[in-house]
Amino acid sequence: MTKFAYFCGHEQWHPEQLVEHARLAEQAGFDMLVVSEHFHPWVDDTSAAGFAWSTIGAMAAATTNVEFATGVTTPLWRYHPAVVAQAAATLDRLSAGRFNLGVGTGENINEGPLGFAFPNYAERAARMDEALQIMRRLLDGEKLTFDGHYYKTDRAKLYSPPFGPVPIWLAAGGPKSAALAARLADGIITSVKDPATTIERVVEPAQTAAAAAGRPAPLLLATRWSVLAGSEEEAWEALHAWRGLRAPGRLEAVDPADLRERADLLPRQEVLGRYSIVSGPDQIVETYRPLIADCGADVVTLQMASLDQESLIKMLGSEVLPRLRAIAI
Repeated sequence: MTKFAYFCGHEQWHPEQLVEHARLAEQAGFDMLVVSEHFHPWVDDTSAAGFAWSTIGAMAAATTNVEFATGVTTPLWRYHPAVVAQAAATLDRLSAGRFNLGVGTGENINEGPLGFAFPNYAERAARMDEALQIMRRLLDGEKLTFDGHYYKTDRAKLYSPPFGPVPIWLAAGGPKSAALAARLADGIITSVKDPATTIERVVEPAQTAAAAAGRPAPLLLATRWSVLAGSEEEAWEALHAWRGLRAPGRLEAVDPADLRERADLLPRQEVLGRYSIVSGPDQIVETYRPLIADCGADVVTLQMASLDQESLIKMLGSEVLPRLRAIAI
């Protein structure tokens, strides 16, 4: 059965606001919250950047049934993968088994400000290979001595273990990460712009790699950005905290001010054109329908911005989720 997730963006809202959004999202009927984990936001003028691990702990205390997933954290520099496993186990306990660990190879805007070099994809993927092994084995209860090229542990063990299995989801936008997820993770997190491209570059390579490894195909968590707005001006205002996300050089940037300046040099329509602009429930349903019908996602994440997020969440619960669930049957 398809689950539906609401995206909680630390790059726009402060932690206390996100805890309230989590409470409202559970009331609205969402099954999961996907919570971004950033050190820096995408712009420096209308933004936030709380510590996601603490925020999720507060969300767990404010809710009862909704699941959580980091969307995503990078267990490669700021955090040793064993520390991420420890954080995941703690949140699993605080949420009574509702936590999912979403990881990815990262962006320099989170690592560079702390003095870490941000290498090419090949090294990032090699690091992730080791990190996934360490996190899985620790979360599964092993006392682990690991001697990798990038990471080492010496009889490391989680003495506050999770209550049960913690699923690990790996972000993938192309075949290499999809194949890595198929070998070492439980699921894939992917952002969908064109469903056919996602199927070709992520879903099918993952299925092929899983079959070759003798494993079941990984679960798929598909996200899509949309903006609820009645006009271009309203859409631009709603996207203010996210406009740097579409600026050139996003992966390599360190300072949100640079991304803000680059984004504001672009034609406004070029930035807006990279998001789905929706005016109401009908268009929202049609925007997310392909993630169910075409991509076959196990989890569909509504990643949305608006000028009144609290009202948006309530509307999604009453007018959108029931229709999406009907499509998923």
